[in-house]
Amino acid sequence: MSDEDLISVDYEIFGRVQGVFFRKYTQAEGKKLGLVGWVQNTPAGTVQGQLQGPRKKVKEMQEWLRSTGSPKSHITKAEFKNEKEVDSLEHSSFNVVK
Repeated sequence: MSDEDLISVDYEIFGRVQGVFFRKYTQAEGKKLGLVGWVQNTPAGTVQGQLQGPRKKVKEMQEWLRSTGSPKSHITKAEFKNEKEVDSLEHSSFNVVK
């Protein structure tokens, strides 16, 4: 396993994460790190999505999702699951899903 291996991980973020531009900031941060994936609001009031890219960059994004988020958000919990290595990226960009 190296920092350059491509990985995919699903996430769900809990707290005050809707109505605070969380998806927009997540998309911008993901693109800045060169990741692909998606982010969307859930009916339960959380934000969920998927990250794909080099392991090192995915780990940076996980830390951002866990502790930073958008300026007006308040993150109480971040769950990451289904982490796996991938041979190639399954998304072409980082999208906000409506």
